[in-house]
Amino acid sequence: MSTSTHGLRLRSGSHAIRALVELLSSMRFAISLLTVICIASIIGTVLKQNEPLGNYINQFGPFWAEVFTVASLNRVYSAWWFMLILAFLVVSTSLCVIRNIPKIIADWSALKEGLREQSLKSFGQHAQASLALSPEQEAQRIGQMLASAGWKVKLQERKVASNASTNENASAENGKVSGWMVAAKAGRANKLGYIAAHSAIVLICIGGLLDGDLIVRVQMLLNGKTAYQGGGLIADVKPEHRLSPNNPTFRANLLVAEGARSSTAILTQGNGVLIQDLPFSIELSKFVVEHYSTGMPKLFASDIIIHDKETGKQTPARVEVNHPVNYNGIEIFQSSFDDGGSAVKLTAVPFTSAGQAFEVDGVIGGSTQLLKDKQANAKTQGTEITASEKLTLEFSALRVFNIENFGKNGAGQSDSAVDVRKVDLRDTIDSKLGAANKTVTNKALRNVGPSITYKLRDAAGQAKEFHNYMLPVKMGDADTDIPVMLLGVRENPVDGFRYLRIPADEKGGIDGFLNIRTALSDPKIRELAAQRYAKKSADPSRPEMVDQLAMSASRALGLYAGAESASKAGSPQVSAGLQAVADFIEAKVPEAEREKAGEVLIRILNGALFELTQYTREKTGLKPLELNDVTQAYMTQTVLSVSDSYAYPAPMTFVLKDFKQVQASVFQVTRSPGKMVVYAGCAFLILGIFAMLYIRERRLWVWLRSDEQPNNAQTQATMALSSNRKTMDGDKEFVHLAQQLLGVKPIASTHPK
Repeated sequence: MSTSTHGLRLRSGSHAIRALVELLSSMRFAISLLTVICIASIIGTVLKQNEPLGNYINQFGPFWAEVFTVASLNRVYSAWWFMLILAFLVVSTSLCVIRNIPKIIADWSALKEGLREQSLKSFGQHAQASLALSPEQEAQRIGQMLASAGWKVKLQERKVASNASTNENASAENGKVSGWMVAAKAGRANKLGYIAAHSAIVLICIGGLLDGDLIVRVQMLLNGKTAYQGGGLIADVKPEHRLSPNNPTFRANLLVAEGARSSTAILTQGNGVLIQDLPFSIELSKFVVEHYSTGMPKLFASDIIIHDKETGKQTPARVEVNHPVNYNGIEIFQSSFDDGGSAVKLTAVPFTSAGQAFEVDGVIGGSTQLLKDKQANAKTQGTEITASEKLTLEFSALRVFNIENFGKNGAGQSDSAVDVRKVDLRDTIDSKLGAANKTVTNKALRNVGPSITYKLRDAAGQAKEFHNYMLPVKMGDADTDIPVMLLGVRENPVDGFRYLRIPADEKGGIDGFLNIRTALSDPKIRELAAQRYAKKSADPSRPEMVDQLAMSASRALGLYAGAESASKAGSPQVSAGLQAVADFIEAKVPEAEREKAGEVLIRILNGALFELTQYTREKTGLKPLELNDVTQAYMTQTVLSVSDSYAYPAPMTFVLKDFKQVQASVFQVTRSPGKMVVYAGCAFLILGIFAMLYIRERRLWVWLRSDEQPNNAQTQATMALSSNRKTMDGDKEFVHLAQQLLGVKPIASTHPK
């Protein structure tokens, strides 16, 4: 049976209908549809699906975000054009199967026993032999041997004229039996592979249509259902935005907090959401997270109780990742987890001396107004700000576990991306070669404790996002490494957080840093620290140097604190931190002397800042810092932190003081009537491909005729073998059959060139 690419050709009807049927049932049309589906699937895999519009705008820009939305590329698998292509593919493939089934059935039983002897001799695999028994007896023997080996066999008796022994199809003149044809066939299941494979495509596409958004869209079209675009309580959503619990197919998300229960799931649509009412409610007893010894999570599970609305029956169950729970045909998957409204207590720490610390209570997902007028000042103990400076504090997320990698980048490498000081050929080769399970990156995973993420939104609606850790983090393993408080900030969601590292004091807080920052803003304390530094550093034999050194130290502290202008005369620009010191050197010192002047000024600044730190510790009742490597590391980090704090984009930071975590599970609830259809299609596809690839269809003919020559054997045999696929196994099989049936090696067993 030959396969053609054209479709069904109707003999009646209009030309347009005949052309449409021929196109739909043609193989070329089905292959084109499969190609489009493959391209769409690639897009759906590369491009994140069902993300908020803002995410696409931030990542690709407003133009491409609009293109993705209009073409539904952000939700490929539920797009109308994807469903339409699937429907056309079902029709096209079904017509292809229908068109070829009659040919397959006809070829299934046909053994083609009418071949002539000369045709058999033209086969690439043929053999000839002389047999002792009569043609009828040999035919019976060969037929029985083939039948016992699993071949379908048919024996044909041919009566021809005595003078026409070479023409088997000649009419019988004298009734003499001159030949028998043994026709056999094996591997007929190969033809079933075609039907199974193409039927599998139809079944899988039908299953995809049943489990997709097609039925939901039909309900929206016929039953007047519309997507809900507002906000508020789910209980207040009107019936036109709700789907019945008897909805035959859906795939929705359900968020349940610990100790709460819910029976309404959300179906995300392109222009809103639909509310899917469930025939039961899910109560989350506990959300369970188990960790490996490294701190990495190994199990996410939810202990739930299913409350049946009709019977009131309560069914406890556990939902784990890749282990869903099935209840009355609805499967419950562990999709994700979220915060269920954890209560947090934050301490607002102002960076300016004018502000005072105050506490703020909130719930993750909520927000509060920081109204620092006179009335709010009594509640928050803060400072006054104008209406344009009003801020909204939004509690975004609470993370109890933060697993960070403190390992080096690779074997023999430092923590930096490129270490030009180290060239170690052995370590380089060892990192590239060796065992298959070797990794280039050395991991040192560590849990650094809880963190809080929040946003500060101004009156204009502009927001900055902050991510602060609750506990100090030691970034290295050396004894002199100072634990630091990490205060992260970013302006765009697509950007990474940039962290301000504040050295932690003896109590593990930032009070020491704040005392230094506050003291820097007081001119009297700066002058006192400068005098103390000058007296300790100047040569006692040269008292005139004390005043000069004190003046230089006071100037350095003033520049560092942002109290003096570091720019050239006439410029209103005022900066702070190390940048102010650099601006001062660039503006006041000739270029040839800047390097030396910078070293001197930084040395004076470090010494004066150390004395200022010692003074603040005396005022707070702490013992002075000892002069050792730890103190030097602490002061180095302090200098950098204070300098960076002047660029912090908020007048205060919020430190996580206490929290009460409430977990929430995100379940995916699905009713998938097409699942079994898809499974059946996958089974058909496996069987079909196996049949087409591993089952060879073979046809065997043995022509047996009487030999009229005297003193010779009674029967001359000609055997030929045909296969739909030429393989070395086919050659071996033919040699085996020739020896078994005819008792000789084949005369010719090579393929035609």
